[in-house]
Amino acid sequence: MSDESISGIEESSILLFYGWWQMAVCFFAFLGLLAIWFHLGRKQKDFGQVWLALSILAWSFSGTCEIIFSLVENENKELYLNGTRSIFSLFNSLFILLALPWFRYLPSLLKPLIQSRFWKLFVGLPFLFSLLPTLNRMSSSNEQSFINELDVYYAVLTLIFLGYVLWESFAKRRLKMLAWLSVVCILTTLIAQGYKLIGSDINQTLFSAIFKTSLIMLFFALALSWVRELSFQIIPEVEKLSLSLTRVRKVGGKFDHIVKLSGIAGNSTFPLSQALFNLLLKFAMSRKSGKDWLEIKPKNDQRTDKQYDINDHNEIRRLNIAILEGVFGKGNWTKDLHEIPLKSTLFETADDEARKVRLSVSPDHIRLSEDLTVQTNKIV
Repeated sequence: MSDESISGIEESSILLFYGWWQMAVCFFAFLGLLAIWFHLGRKQKDFGQVWLALSILAWSFSGTCEIIFSLVENENKELYLNGTRSIFSLFNSLFILLALPWFRYLPSLLKPLIQSRFWKLFVGLPFLFSLLPTLNRMSSSNEQSFINELDVYYAVLTLIFLGYVLWESFAKRRLKMLAWLSVVCILTTLIAQGYKLIGSDINQTLFSAIFKTSLIMLFFALALSWVRELSFQIIPEVEKLSLSLTRVRKVGGKFDHIVKLSGIAGNSTFPLSQALFNLLLKFAMSRKSGKDWLEIKPKNDQRTDKQYDINDHNEIRRLNIAILEGVFGKGNWTKDLHEIPLKSTLFETADDEARKVRLSVSPDHIRLSEDLTVQTNKIV
């Protein structure tokens, strides 16, 4: 038996082994992600995990083709094998890009594009421009065409967007180690695409197995971090909260207005602007003094002889957002999981009148520095 025949048998064996691995592992991962979505995402009508699962299913189909081509002999075997790899790679990239608008945390730079109504057009046109020439190449049996490289360009586009979004998703959930692992995984995948583009002799099958396994694990880590966020009560019950307000004199005679909100996961101590600090102090002093309720000025009220505690509802919203950014960091919060729960926990509206609001924290859990207590009458 010649060396060429032995080499061909070994190559077919590797292809067969890799095909079975890719088909079985990716199909199992597809079912796993779909199961997580079925139990949780389906109820919230969140289809992000469905698209990610479909992207992995595309790899499973690609593995099936690897098995088929390892068992058949055809003069155009290499052409059809590379063509089907490119096609399923394109579908994998497309499904990942379609999943991005469903991510809870998106980079501010990319968010307007990803959430725009033109996103499907933005990702769909390059997909078609890459798919159609690839199909044409396979049908014409043109082995010299460069069209096979188009899936690499589309994959690079996908990896750039995916890398930014994965980093943001893990970082905003305070999972920095996973964020850095996602960077390593994306870079490894980019290197593999680069070797494929230049036609390097390096073992592409090995590289493919490494980055596909890594991405699958990251998708599961992302899904579990989402499950953890849903199950974890980010804003605790008001009974577990305590509030402390302090003014600290700086060099030059100015003050830092410091708030300490204990009982909540995050940065418990943070500064506020003087105006928002005074509003929170007004709530706190009203609560401790027994007055409790503060009144919000009605809309279109032009009277000048009546003084209201709060000029409009937006003051409370600005205070709520400032507390969120102090605790979780700027942009590290969402409306559904953070803003609305915190507002409903910290502030209570009177049953008989919607314009009357008070701080829900117990007076026993509110602590004010001595200088603030002295100046009560100036603020409240």
